[in-house]
Amino acid sequence: MSEPSKSKPWTPIFAAKCCSADEQTIFGNLSRCKTSRSDMSKNIAPLPSFRRLSYSDLSRSSSARINEDLAQSLGPESDLYDFELSELRAITHNFSSNFLLGEGGFGKVHKGYVDENLRQGLKAQPVAVKLLDIEGLQGHREWLAEVIFLGQLRHPHLVKLIGYCCEDEQRLLVYEFMPRGSLENHLFRRISISLPWGTRVKIAIGAAKGLAFLHGAANPVIYRDFKTSNILLDSDFTAKLSDFGLAKMGPEGSNTHVTTRVMGTYGYAAPEYVSTGHLTTKSDVYSFGVVLLELLTGRRSVEKSRVKNEQNLVDWAKPYLSSSRRLRYIMDQRLGGQYSVKGAKEIALLALQCISSNPKDRPRMPAVIQTLEALQHYKDMALSCGQWPVSKSKTNGPKSRKLNSAPNSKSKP
Repeated sequence: MSEPSKSKPWTPIFAAKCCSADEQTIFGNLSRCKTSRSDMSKNIAPLPSFRRLSYSDLSRSSSARINEDLAQSLGPESDLYDFELSELRAITHNFSSNFLLGEGGFGKVHKGYVDENLRQGLKAQPVAVKLLDIEGLQGHREWLAEVIFLGQLRHPHLVKLIGYCCEDEQRLLVYEFMPRGSLENHLFRRISISLPWGTRVKIAIGAAKGLAFLHGAANPVIYRDFKTSNILLDSDFTAKLSDFGLAKMGPEGSNTHVTTRVMGTYGYAAPEYVSTGHLTTKSDVYSFGVVLLELLTGRRSVEKSRVKNEQNLVDWAKPYLSSSRRLRYIMDQRLGGQYSVKGAKEIALLALQCISSNPKDRPRMPAVIQTLEALQHYKDMALSCGQWPVSKSKTNGPKSRKLNSAPNSKSKP
């Protein structure tokens, strides 16, 4: 298993296998596989709030036909805008590098500005325009998944999809602009000021509510790519889940799981999913537990620059999570002791449950929310409780201390 490039968050963990019939649930005749229509019909599993999308609705013929099919399939109640490429070029200054927000395996994201004259009913606002790299069929499938899921799902903790563009070979998506960027950038990269403890708890609660909403339907949506780079932050640090290109409908009827190709990001994927391809909502819960560890420690899920026994965050942190005395030695140094001792302990125990090797032992997201909300007002700061600073003599040795401080240095971007 090789780690995907950090700049390409959608790189598959393994080489893609031919998709099975369950993968036709949303995409129908867009799949490379030649699955019979009778086989596919057995696997249609829409959410109660979803319109049932027929496979002819998801044509891969001309861009004009795709736009017609999407408009018909999403229904007249859909509030998505079908943008022209010329309009998106105009609002981003022809996709100027000065407006570039980020780049990954999905392509580039540019900031744009729309005014009230662009489309009737569309208010003036900044937006984020994603240009998908559609090399091969997978790029089109990811674009289509975004349109279908976010075009029909609305929740305060899911990023809002405003519209899309399908013109010739171009596939673009237009989202609400999230001014604080991603959680990943705040924890690890571009922003040097550390996230305060209370903000970290707020973000965890918001992200948990987004997952709970997806899982809560009679036929749940499995997000499949929960990680810090996909948690976007509003101006007040409200967390919203983004990038639904890998999302899947959950198991139907008496089925306990969905069997699919293993995709996602190394370090966040649940072990049973990696080994068997069996996907459930508990796979998302595992990923959530990894993000909790990142919030506690300020360390990435995988860091190849560290000594071998510290490269995988889950393996390294596990022995510290059930002991209040040991937990303080892995807490993010940039917090400077300004975190709740009791709150950190509760989150560590919650993370330990979420990353259990047995999916049945992992909590459901409503229980996760309940636990997190109960501790957001704790005031027992480690600094004032005499549990900070941590004695250097009790850390994992000079080499480990040096490596531990490197990713969080304030001198780095």
